[in-house]
Amino acid sequence: MAAVYSGSHTLSKDDVNYRMHFRMINEQQVEDITIEFFYKPHTITLLTCTVLSLMYFAFTRDDGNPDNNLWVGVILVISFFLVISVLAFPNGPFTRPHPAIWRIVFGLSVLYFLFLVFIIFLNWQQVKQLMYWLDPNLRYAKREADIMEYAVNCHVITWERILSHFDIFAFSHFWGWGMKALLIRSYGLCWTISITWELTELFFMHLLPNFAECWWDQVILDILLCNGGGIWLGMTVCRFLEMRTYHWASIKDIHTTTGKIKRAVLQFTPASWTYVRWLDPKSSLQRVTGVYLFMIIWQLTELNTFFLKHIFVFPASHALSWCRILFIGIITAPTVRQYYAYLTDTQCKRVGTQCWVFGAIAFLEALACIKFGQDLFSKTQILYVILWLLCLAFITFLCLYGMVWYAETYGPREKVYQCNSIRHHTSVPFCKLLLRLNKATTN
Repeated sequence: MAAVYSGSHTLSKDDVNYRMHFRMINEQQVEDITIEFFYKPHTITLLTCTVLSLMYFAFTRDDGNPDNNLWVGVILVISFFLVISVLAFPNGPFTRPHPAIWRIVFGLSVLYFLFLVFIIFLNWQQVKQLMYWLDPNLRYAKREADIMEYAVNCHVITWERILSHFDIFAFSHFWGWGMKALLIRSYGLCWTISITWELTELFFMHLLPNFAECWWDQVILDILLCNGGGIWLGMTVCRFLEMRTYHWASIKDIHTTTGKIKRAVLQFTPASWTYVRWLDPKSSLQRVTGVYLFMIIWQLTELNTFFLKHIFVFPASHALSWCRILFIGIITAPTVRQYYAYLTDTQCKRVGTQCWVFGAIAFLEALACIKFGQDLFSKTQILYVILWLLCLAFITFLCLYGMVWYAETYGPREKVYQCNSIRHHTSVPFCKLLLRLNKATTN
């Protein structure tokens, strides 16, 4: 085997495999560049533009308004940090529509992580002043639990009452589960998360009154219709994308205007689609535990959504709420991909950077809720929390057992691809990885 050199250190075959596998999830490269201009560094041009724009804003704007100065300063700090993100941060596991987009997403997640660290070291009065500076109308905001009633007259079931629950939140609930299914790509895990979340609401109902729901609302509308419909839609899209043949032609090789426009639009679709299999009959205990940890962090992230708006007092319709939900949804995509690779690929021995930051964000949000909601959490029933963890573990392992039984009974549903002389039951990106490893170890 030929040695692969990095400086004066000789890398073994395992080191080469590890670096190649980790690179696939943390620094994915663009295989087929269609327009070279968009993939060249342009670092000098970017530096010149940023310096000139900074000089323009610094010497031309009126600095007589202190509040406006703070706003402009914060916006420019964020903007220049994102510029550095494009230059220095890793691509992550995705390259569509452009790696720079995912570097910006990672940069925003780092900024949010640093903001949470900053918030934790403030006192309650400072946090309120910061929120009022962001939006003065928050001075008059009230908790939804203080002005609304929940789970009232559950025995009264009419069509009018049922239809009244199909509002914008039910619509977002449905589409949210469709997106979750696209990310998780497993009926078993999706249904487990859906059911365990309803149990989570029951166990934390003594802290958040808005978790109280009528049985028909929780079982029929939430689990079966919104959750089930979203899961079915997302998994149907997954099956469609799995069956597609991915062959991308360069836009330079397309000669019709319609064809070029179609190729440009398709740039916003996945370059390939990986078949996901969280568990198999020979899964180790570490892998099973990893799936359980995945479930815990997922539930924690969902809980943070409700505790944040209850403790810091802003409505669900406020920009702070839906912007956070949208942002968490975006950074969840590379996070799940990196965590799945770490969990299932024995050659990948560390989690990706986006996955690490996401985990830190989830725990920092929970820490902020605990610090500034001590009055609320002083009412916590420890027995409920213990029972919640036990029920979550039981249902998770029950689901995992069912997934393993299904795999043993009906066999794996994997695609077969031909990569030159290598034939492997896997996906297109891993097929390309096999070719790279073959070249690295045989040259």
